[in-house]
Amino acid sequence: MDARLNPYGNQVATDFMKHVVAAAGVTRKSTLPASTRELVSLRVSQINGCGFCVDMHTKDAAHAGENPVRLNLVAAWREATVFTEAERAALELAERGTRIADGAGGVPDEVWANAAEHHDEEQLAALVSLIAVMNAFNRVNVMIQQPAGDYQPGQFH
Repeated sequence: MDARLNPYGNQVATDFMKHVVAAAGVTRKSTLPASTRELVSLRVSQINGCGFCVDMHTKDAAHAGENPVRLNLVAAWREATVFTEAERAALELAERGTRIADGAGGVPDEVWANAAEHHDEEQLAALVSLIAVMNAFNRVNVMIQQPAGDYQPGQFH
């Protein structure tokens, strides 16, 4: 299976992807824990049905030492006991920020307040940025039908 479009195959796509990749890099420089970044990236990708990003973030997280049980439970985080309160707050913000169209008014104040209770302003900015950039990556990959399964840990780092 091949993608419909090579995201680096023409100048428009290359220029766009260069900026999205750079935006993602900003979040890696923040104080938001790497494990939280991977869990949020995985959850956003699950919601959006982006197989390529689910593959990538699962493999990168496992390669970095993340517990396989936690990775397997990300989709059911509300019922799982393996996540910290800070991670749960980040996952809830990720879900609400990804499903904006599903709820009138966007992200509820109580969801934001919960995230702010566990994350400082820099980490909140990183979470908002990460959720936005993951949604951009997911949309590109889903539209072009980027195949999943062949990603190697650290391939893009």
